[in-house]
Amino acid sequence: MADAQKLVIMVTHGPDQPELASIPFSMAGGALASDVEVVMGFQGDGCLLAKKGVADTVAAPGCTPLGQLLPTIQELGGKILVCSPCCLSRGLTLDDLVDGAEIVAAGRFVAEITSATNTLTY
Repeated sequence: MADAQKLVIMVTHGPDQPELASIPFSMAGGALASDVEVVMGFQGDGCLLAKKGVADTVAAPGCTPLGQLLPTIQELGGKILVCSPCCLSRGLTLDDLVDGAEIVAAGRFVAEITSATNTLTY
């Protein structure tokens, strides 16, 4: 990527708050379009957005539906990391998540954040 910039975007809002859930996806798309490496970290209710089929149900007024943004982000090289304890507490396994998602522990999030140019939390 140009200038080796990396943006980590932490997603903590789930499908019950579509506007707040949509903003990090829009930011990720914009960053990837600007040749910035993107890692999206899903924690809390945000991990529900990485569940297969859920993004297709989330559309905030004035925002591109997540069902369109998520696959585009992945096609452009965005990484999808999902919190292990958050998945466990919601009964989610890797098979429940979108293809390409990874279930990770705190250490991986810390490594991604400390190596990033910037981190955003929504």
